[in-house]
Amino acid sequence: MKKVLIFGAIIVVIFASIAIITNMQNASKTEDNPYGKEDLEQSTIDLLDDPNYANQILPNELDERISSGEPTTVYFFSPECQYCLETTPKLAPLAEDMDVDMVQMNLIEFKDQWNKYSIQSTPTLIHFEDGEAVDGIVGAASESEYEEFFARNVGNE
Repeated sequence: MKKVLIFGAIIVVIFASIAIITNMQNASKTEDNPYGKEDLEQSTIDLLDDPNYANQILPNELDERISSGEPTTVYFFSPECQYCLETTPKLAPLAEDMDVDMVQMNLIEFKDQWNKYSIQSTPTLIHFEDGEAVDGIVGAASESEYEEFFARNVGNE
């Protein structure tokens, strides 16, 4: 019985150590994150170092851009969406290559944005002009469809 207790205590110590190390790593990763908050979902933390997710925008910044009438292209995504994880590595480099300022809105971190922008599913790409949505793609699309979207709405080729 004594051996079982010792073995159980060792297992508890190992799991506690793993939890402490993971929390310390996450805390160091989330310092100076682009979301402006400390408590991030793990799926967001996992993407912090990925350059494809570097152009994040905060809700108040997005509101300001859209309400100013400035043409704005927004990629609404969820880091827990399988289709987003497949789409972003194609879409972000394409936007950069075409010189499109595509901002990204993480809907896991800012859940109220789903209703605010009437997002039905992710990924969703919307182009706004004069404060109104003028074009969009809902769901995963091909690279050529995204290229046509950018050319049609932003005019860069």
